[in-house]
Amino acid sequence: MFKLFLLVLFIQSSFNVRLRSNEKLAQLVQDLKKLKKQEGAVKLVGGRGHFEGNVEILHNGKWGAVCDDEWDQMEAKIVCRQLGFETADRYTHSAQFGLAKRRFWMDNIYCDGTETELAKCRFDGWGNNDCSPEEAAGVICRIPEVQNTEEEHPSMEKILQEITPKQKLPHGIKLRLVGGRMRTEGHVEVKFPRKKHWQVLCGDGWTIFEAMVVCRQLNLGYASEGIPTDFFGGNTNLSHISGVKCNGNENSLSECVYDQTPYCPGNGHNVATVVCVDKMADLVLDHFEIMKTAHLEDRQMFFLQCAMEENCLASQAYKIQQEQDNWHLETRRLLKFTARSFNAGTDEFRPIIPKHLWEWHMCHMHYHSMEVFATFDIFDKTGTRVAEGHKASFCLEDNQCLPGVKPKYACANYGDQGVSVNCSDIYRFTVDCQWVDISELDPGFYTFKVSINPEFKIPEISYDNNAAICTFEYRETGGRVYNCSTTRP
Repeated sequence: MFKLFLLVLFIQSSFNVRLRSNEKLAQLVQDLKKLKKQEGAVKLVGGRGHFEGNVEILHNGKWGAVCDDEWDQMEAKIVCRQLGFETADRYTHSAQFGLAKRRFWMDNIYCDGTETELAKCRFDGWGNNDCSPEEAAGVICRIPEVQNTEEEHPSMEKILQEITPKQKLPHGIKLRLVGGRMRTEGHVEVKFPRKKHWQVLCGDGWTIFEAMVVCRQLNLGYASEGIPTDFFGGNTNLSHISGVKCNGNENSLSECVYDQTPYCPGNGHNVATVVCVDKMADLVLDHFEIMKTAHLEDRQMFFLQCAMEENCLASQAYKIQQEQDNWHLETRRLLKFTARSFNAGTDEFRPIIPKHLWEWHMCHMHYHSMEVFATFDIFDKTGTRVAEGHKASFCLEDNQCLPGVKPKYACANYGDQGVSVNCSDIYRFTVDCQWVDISELDPGFYTFKVSINPEFKIPEISYDNNAAICTFEYRETGGRVYNCSTTRP
């Protein structure tokens, strides 16, 4: 952090940058001064400059990572504003700027946008997490506009660049996996047409989507892992390909894009790797069930205390709880519905968290095997999210199977959890958190979106059927959900 502070002072004094508003730079320097060893301070690591990177936060005098569970644009804005920037251009998941190198301090963070710093948002408690190094949360902050930067000093453009433009990879690019224990795993190497040498592929921003394309192009089935690591060897110091981005449904890596200007953080250890398998689960969200079961219910907060422990109500409900002695008599309006997830794949859908790390929840009297299985969002006509919900602590089981298929998984009695092939996990509208708190919403027309496995933590054959997007008509006396179709989370 001290080096970061010196960098800003050096830029200000030596390069004599003329910002369109001098107050922006002065404010940025002032805010960075506050980032000395103080509780709740944040910094960005692994990026191309002070405006981007994985988020780290200071607690008890020690820096720690932030987990990407429930991480989205709202939390990214809080971080960037705390660092002195106006807002965030983008939030990142899955350790885009390299694997987390410190313990995780924060997990399942919920910000409502009014907080002045990340530590003031709701989260699971300092150090309480079940996150792995590839789940680091990050941000790309919006930097102040710069005037005549390139004329005054060319290196300033590189220091203050935001996002490198993308370009298509060349047609006919060849792939191979190297360093694995078997031919279906390893780090990715590429060879351009008419080139003699293979290059190690940089893991900057590498995700399951890029890995899916690699496995498909090599006829190795489906990707079960796609993370940036040097576990399978490789060195990216001489790599000229970084920032590869795919949708996941391409047949070849040549249909994807990559950074025009190569940059690979991580001192050579940030390597793109994949693990391919021949069988894979594929959850399909039943959007007809959502339309059939959606309805409104007004419920006293006294009966919602268990759900409040899992952050299943809007932020206003928690303010009421803090400010009013009779908060339990207040009523919340809930949009409730049933979510049915059918496994149409060729393998079982299993939680990523080992059984010994499952969390016992007294309210529901069973173990929770997933932190984020489903998210529910309501957007207005401008595309702004105006209400949200989630199934954070989830229990996976076979509630309903096709004829001839015997249920295998059940949550009761510390049973194994999962969804078998040709079986469905059903969360009915009678279950806690199977709703969106719309108490502060005005009547009108909205877009309603339900997503399962929304952060792509568990690999699937396809994610294009993991979400339903619908029209929500809200009236003072009722509401309806209709016109649903399937899409990607």
